[in-house]
Amino acid sequence: MNTYGRHPLTLLRGKGSRVWDDQNHEYLDFVSGIAVNTLGHAHPRLIHAIAEQAATMLHCSNLYHIPEQIELAKNLCQLSGLDRVFFCNSGAEANEAAMKLARKFFYDAGSKRRTIITATQSFHGRTMQTIAATGQDKVKTGFDPLPVGFKHVPLNDLKTLTESVDSHTAAILLEPLQGEGGVNLASVEYLQGVRSLCNQHGVLLILDEVQTGIGRTGTMFAFEQANIQPDILTLAKGLGGGVPIGAMLAKEDIATSFSAGTHGTTFGGNPLSCVAASTVLSVIEQENILANVLARGQQLREGLQGLKQCFDCIEGVRGQGLLLGLACNIEVASLIECCRQHGLLVLPAGPKVLRLLPPLNISKEDISEALLLLEQCLNEVKE
Repeated sequence: MNTYGRHPLTLLRGKGSRVWDDQNHEYLDFVSGIAVNTLGHAHPRLIHAIAEQAATMLHCSNLYHIPEQIELAKNLCQLSGLDRVFFCNSGAEANEAAMKLARKFFYDAGSKRRTIITATQSFHGRTMQTIAATGQDKVKTGFDPLPVGFKHVPLNDLKTLTESVDSHTAAILLEPLQGEGGVNLASVEYLQGVRSLCNQHGVLLILDEVQTGIGRTGTMFAFEQANIQPDILTLAKGLGGGVPIGAMLAKEDIATSFSAGTHGTTFGGNPLSCVAASTVLSVIEQENILANVLARGQQLREGLQGLKQCFDCIEGVRGQGLLLGLACNIEVASLIECCRQHGLLVLPAGPKVLRLLPPLNISKEDISEALLLLEQCLNEVKE
């Protein structure tokens, strides 16, 4: 079905931070499958782990214990400080599970709290409930009636958020860094204020780290940079390094509201996806990937800020780590197309923001090359 506005490009293979099309043209990949290919393409350890597991067991039902799932759950809980994990297949499913758990938690407590507050310009998925949660009208057109029980307030506006919390509020759901909605960063002070607000009113804090989690911003989870902890956390995209997997983590007292039969999935947490995710986590630690994200993110940011000094169409540089946006006063579609023609794949975050999402193990040389290609295309678009 015609659900994607595709570029005239057919990709056949990848290696590291580069991909090749069916005409054997080479591209620097600063899309990474939309923040999915954490370790780039064809990382040898990930290839080996997937092949070995495929020869052992691809899938079995969650009616049985799955050792690979148990190992991954322990790793994620240790890294996040949370207590329980539900595995699924995508970010939308993880967010669905988080919202269901929040409402079930208050139902079990005999409370009428059901409303979930999210941010304008947020993006939480494509299911009926996650588009209702999303703070962008463009994803909702044609799908009425949507599920009720959602409020939307501006990001980084603690006063408006505080005024929106009432006796019916169950949870506040936020992305620490909005990706699709424009590469908008929640400030440290705001996130700390939201955490305090939730504590004060007995409201659950759900952080959607589907795009920011697993090292994308320079720490394993973006919330670490604000020195806070959510009650519920959602992950997907980069967790499996290219293999579909999502995860919803929660504190113990909240997680107990999910009992047998309250939620489930056929494919979530299968041996193959869990081995892939565990391998990603292992490589991030053993190959010092987070340090690379910080160094290359700073290099890319400084390069983009340098371009801002040279081109009037650039208004600012947004984001954190290797999730950066170039905010422009022109629509970026022609710039994206020019980059593609010159061998650099980038993507938008709204009509006037260029988003860059290279693999987390990107090299210094590849960042430099990408900046040169971007500068060339900015000159061409200006003409």
